[in-house]
Amino acid sequence: MNAPLRFHPRKPDSAYADLVQGPVVDPSLYTDPQIFEVEMDKIFYKTWIWVAHESELRNPGDFKTAQIGRQPVIVVRDKTGKINVLENRCRHRGATVCEKHKGNATGFTCPYHSWSYGLDGKLRGLPYPEGYEDVIEKADLPLQSLRVGVYNGMIFASFNQDIEPLEDFLGNAKHWLDLFMKQGAGYPIKTQGEHKFSFKGNWKIQLENTTDGYHFPVVHKTFLSSVDAETSEMLSFMTDDQSITRSLGNGHSVMVMVPEHVDLEHDDGSEPLQERFSHITEELSKTMPPEQVRRIVRSLHGAGFNLNLFPNVSMSMSFFRVLHPVSVNETQIRHVALGMDGGPEIANRERMRIHEHFQGPFGFGSPDDAEAWERVQAGAYTGRNVPLLVNRGLNREWVDDNGDKVSHSTDETGMREAYAMWKKMMEQ
Repeated sequence: MNAPLRFHPRKPDSAYADLVQGPVVDPSLYTDPQIFEVEMDKIFYKTWIWVAHESELRNPGDFKTAQIGRQPVIVVRDKTGKINVLENRCRHRGATVCEKHKGNATGFTCPYHSWSYGLDGKLRGLPYPEGYEDVIEKADLPLQSLRVGVYNGMIFASFNQDIEPLEDFLGNAKHWLDLFMKQGAGYPIKTQGEHKFSFKGNWKIQLENTTDGYHFPVVHKTFLSSVDAETSEMLSFMTDDQSITRSLGNGHSVMVMVPEHVDLEHDDGSEPLQERFSHITEELSKTMPPEQVRRIVRSLHGAGFNLNLFPNVSMSMSFFRVLHPVSVNETQIRHVALGMDGGPEIANRERMRIHEHFQGPFGFGSPDDAEAWERVQAGAYTGRNVPLLVNRGLNREWVDDNGDKVSHSTDETGMREAYAMWKKMMEQ
């Protein structure tokens, strides 16, 4: 008989990384405010953080506000077409210079003393300049710029100017990110709006969730009973040997739920189109060839997998889920719906209805997830000396030729990968 898993408590002067010991995690990772503060400095302000998708910034002046850790930033396309990520903080007295979530602007002006900045962050003007003669130079006081990286439409930023190139950070996740974007069915991907909500729990609880297939038939039993039999069968991956979870390095992981939809460009024509989409098939067939209709209809549910990018964004079948840590026991979530840029309206509308049915504020998925996450947080406070286990699947995990650790989709390979990266960054 295997010995029970135990956690050896951290001594007061020992490293935070000692709180993760292989498949055993101390619950203080969810509850200790001091750990949360260190995470902001060592993780969120040191690595690549997803901030926007290029479809949100089509034209010069288009902007979006975002958060990196606790710090507000502005993501903006300037007049040259360059994407800048700027600290949303006036260089004078620190007030935010932009409060709108999205829009188009020629610059940003502080509401306190009217210091104004260009789309490139440069300080353009300030009122009553006589008091600053021989005191400051405008060229010395731009909005602080972050390092920016873009891969396949996904925009990331970092406060760390010396960070490794984005493509190196993404590593083996790039292959899956490329596959995810194929759900455009030949059209570019675009965002179709978003909604946000908060739950009373630590950000890592949600980070674990995206590649946790073990919870799906339990937490989402009501959702599975609300859809047609074909969709329910498609998402019944608990006993499918082709449904797997992979660690991708640097905290990233992927969980395959619908193997036949991993690469949506691979289609041998044998899979029947779902009956629930027959009205779309009929409408599109009036103006499109059969192969194009088939490609669009097969993509309506999105890709056949969830991709988790450490530490703040997941690309979950047909939407982006973005987490923003507010405090040790509060996390904000944004669910961003996706569609086909230039694609048929009837198909994009159907994708929105699918999104609303599961991810929407009155859907069957997100409210159930949030309830489970809050119960985990509550349990972490009551069981302070009882370890959290992320050991499912250790008995059948194997290493692929490319170095990925692989196990079944219900196993906790993705969680172990995320905590390995957490441990690495907290040790730095």
